[in-house]
Amino acid sequence: MNIEKIREQFPYLKTGKIYFNHAAVSPIPKISVETLKEYFIVRSEGEIENYFSFQKTLVETKELIGKLLNAQKERIAFVDNTSNGLNILAQGLDWKNGDRILLYNNEFPSNVYPFMNLVKRGVELDFLLPNNGRVELEDIERSIKPTTRLLTLSHVQFLTGFRANMKDIGQLCRSKGIAFCVDAIQSAGAFPIDVEEMKIDFLSCGVYKWLMSVEGTAFIFLTEELQDRIDQKYVGWTSVQNAWDILHYELILNETARRFENGALNFPGIASLNSALKFFNSIGLENITNKIIVNSKYLINELNKLGLEPAYKAKSDEEISGIVSCKIENAEEVNRKLIENDIHCAVREGMLRISPHFYNTEEEFDKMLDIVM
Repeated sequence: MNIEKIREQFPYLKTGKIYFNHAAVSPIPKISVETLKEYFIVRSEGEIENYFSFQKTLVETKELIGKLLNAQKERIAFVDNTSNGLNILAQGLDWKNGDRILLYNNEFPSNVYPFMNLVKRGVELDFLLPNNGRVELEDIERSIKPTTRLLTLSHVQFLTGFRANMKDIGQLCRSKGIAFCVDAIQSAGAFPIDVEEMKIDFLSCGVYKWLMSVEGTAFIFLTEELQDRIDQKYVGWTSVQNAWDILHYELILNETARRFENGALNFPGIASLNSALKFFNSIGLENITNKIIVNSKYLINELNKLGLEPAYKAKSDEEISGIVSCKIENAEEVNRKLIENDIHCAVREGMLRISPHFYNTEEEFDKMLDIVM
């Protein structure tokens, strides 16, 4: 990777700003900004009604997402955010009184509230307790009950950065007949996701973090088998097979995941994602993953030298993500000093959370660490 060439895609770097908060929101690459400009010029002074011409980009973007997930484009639908994607699953399954859902206790609320909302329907929730910041397969297996129907889990935890073994967890769920739902917002674009190998039944993912696109855009993946089990609660004019036979009201849902796209989509957001995915592919997803791991390991080692330990101890590179959190005295005060020096991290639950992407450099880490000291 030519990091210096890649860094030209992020004009904010010219100001001297150092940005380590990609777990919150990422900067938009220059190439995507140009794509958005072109889109708005078309809508402003060109074709204007670009619904049909944009379908090519729509399909292509699903193909690119499919490559990211090892999934067919027909299994992917666009939604507006991770939470609403998860609500499709939560509200769609035929829950019975006493059915149980297994969640992680330190999960981001997007992956809790849609399922907590089912308690009023008699669904019971079980929470995995943190195990030194980790999510262990053995703890999951012990927590499964005879009436557990769903496990929902983030691939990478927003607070600690722990990257769970999706393959083993998915295999466990499949062997128990439990649906496996994954929140991928902290991993997609940064780490490999193979929905086939990981036995993922449902996945929801916003695109404004590691995928470097814009808010208000997200996607879901679901298997055909799970789709057949979902009683779709919200439908719209584009949910049906013959959407353009407008006055022939026949509620026959599209056979693909497109049935969950109920109307107008965020075309600018999808255009931005299309551009970002092509940018990532030009670099190589494996190269991006490797560089994120290198960055995180460098950061962990340097923090250890200062007597600061990460929120969990990784047993292998496969557990490392782009998020490194550590407990530090006066975390808010340290973060304030960083901001004063135009270095941007975050404080979450009393921990300093540092989340560099693949284009960040050791020199940037060193500048941050000088202030942390």
